[in-house]
Amino acid sequence: MCGITGWLSFERDLKTDRAAVAAMTRTMECRGPDAEGTWVDRHVALGHRRLAVIDLDGGAQPMTVETPDGPVVMTYSGEAYNFTELRAELHGRGHRFRTSSDTEVVLRAYLEWGEALVDRLDGMYAFAIWDSRAEKLVMVRDRLGIKPFFFYPTADGVLFGSEAKAILAHPLSKRVIKTDGLREMLNGWNTPGAAIWSGMREVRPGGLVVVDRSGLRERTYWTLEPREHTDDLDTTVAATRELLDDIVGHQLVADVQQCILLSGGLDSSSLTVVAARQLAAQGERVHTYSVDFVGRNESFRPDLMRATPDSPFVHDVADHIGSVHQDIVLPYTSMADWENRKAVISARDFPVGMADVDVPLYMLFKAIREHSTVALSGEGADEVFGGYPWFHVPELANADIYPWMVPVLAEWDDSNAMDMMNPDLMAALDLETYFKESYRDAAAAVESLPAENEQERRMRIMCHLHLTRFLPMLLDRKDRISMAVGLEVRVPYCDHRLVEYIYNTPWSMKTFDGREKSLLRAAAGDLLPASVRDRVKSPFPSTQDERYAGELQQMAKDLADDADHPVFQFTNRAWVDEVVRMDPKEISDSTREALDRTIDIATWVDLYQPEIQLD
Repeated sequence: MCGITGWLSFERDLKTDRAAVAAMTRTMECRGPDAEGTWVDRHVALGHRRLAVIDLDGGAQPMTVETPDGPVVMTYSGEAYNFTELRAELHGRGHRFRTSSDTEVVLRAYLEWGEALVDRLDGMYAFAIWDSRAEKLVMVRDRLGIKPFFFYPTADGVLFGSEAKAILAHPLSKRVIKTDGLREMLNGWNTPGAAIWSGMREVRPGGLVVVDRSGLRERTYWTLEPREHTDDLDTTVAATRELLDDIVGHQLVADVQQCILLSGGLDSSSLTVVAARQLAAQGERVHTYSVDFVGRNESFRPDLMRATPDSPFVHDVADHIGSVHQDIVLPYTSMADWENRKAVISARDFPVGMADVDVPLYMLFKAIREHSTVALSGEGADEVFGGYPWFHVPELANADIYPWMVPVLAEWDDSNAMDMMNPDLMAALDLETYFKESYRDAAAAVESLPAENEQERRMRIMCHLHLTRFLPMLLDRKDRISMAVGLEVRVPYCDHRLVEYIYNTPWSMKTFDGREKSLLRAAAGDLLPASVRDRVKSPFPSTQDERYAGELQQMAKDLADDADHPVFQFTNRAWVDEVVRMDPKEISDSTREALDRTIDIATWVDLYQPEIQLD
């Protein structure tokens, strides 16, 4: 995995300013606990923090290849899963390798094919290459945006980093957030290319950015394109199974201990049984981990999102395949711990307001990291195969707003949950108009096939928006929180080959049995226990302990007592005063979530001290 950063300045001698890139690199120590490296020349400085996964001794970075016309240097984060095949091809073309790392394969692929190397890579990656021969910096991000990558244009070059905090550590960057940045911070999706900080941008998923003396140029090398699907149902199911087998096989390659995140749902369980079969053929057992809360099974209450607890289904799968399994069981107090919350907010660089989900994920990853360095996760299956409830509710699928936002807005109206926000700020942001305009523009850009009927066209838009707006939000969360503890999480369902194939499968085929994720269930169902094969989707677990609301009240009281706390630029002081006086047993789930968001914003403001400038 790793963290990358750098500074390109055509008007400075960076050999005399090494401290800046060193400070940028230090911000990503968690992403790369195994090693640190910098490379500095007159106009460019590259930094790297390494998490060693492949070729533990030989993959040090930044990595340099000397050519007759000057050095070509790369700082690289991620994994190229097809590096073995590429290495063989490059060897046949005359390249000789000093290491067995995928890093060197990617670097030499650039030497062979230049920017066209992007069309040959299969994996998750973010990397920057300084080509001194042409005096240009090439920045590349993987197709689905699994690995984060930000850049900040300057008057004579650019700053870049895996995370915003690396760029913010440089004195040329400003911690300013304007109106659109605030909207991005408060929405329920990721806008491709956007960042909350003024002047900062994101390298788009499937994007390439080149900076040279003539300026900065961006281009997209991969997008979701409509293609005719000619396979029948049986062939489609078989192709899906074949792709899963190949993808999991490639993603099980590592020189360190691996495991799988097992929730007991269809997505993670399918990955687990496929991996278990492949590892068994090598004489190995798969290691699995799950997360739960103290007493949750005994006191579980079904709700609209979670009909059943995870634990029984997790154990059904673990027993079925004989995995080496461990439950990570957390007390509700872990989510109210200030240090845990600060670690999560720092990892994510902005406040999401999901501490009841993010902190348990952080604690799970922290526990896993004591035993494993790489984990496989089921992220992306719902977006690829159509698993969310709103895919199957016509009034949501046909709404004039992102479908996952419809229940959110309804909850705001019914519970007054957004009363927690500063009313002057909310009036200035006009979020409802912003939400609708964003959806309109995103939906209009989705291409369809001429022969598609209205239903198929509508569902293609649904799938496209989930893959390009909703999924990136989840991938960013998974990457940031896992890398905060130095754990590499791989996401097999986000392999672009699988995404392209299923995206172009007709909706009628994706729901051929009248259920969600029909193709995944058909492709892997014969390997699963019946209980899991037939289970309805359940999201990541959250505590139902009523005492958690009381803990949040105590944290909010500290804010209410500080009349000058800058959090009240964002939140409504009167609402906070009212909620902290409530009986904890009378606090609704939506009010609890609003309290969580308030405390997250306060934590973020304390850590980052942003300057807010409304347009």
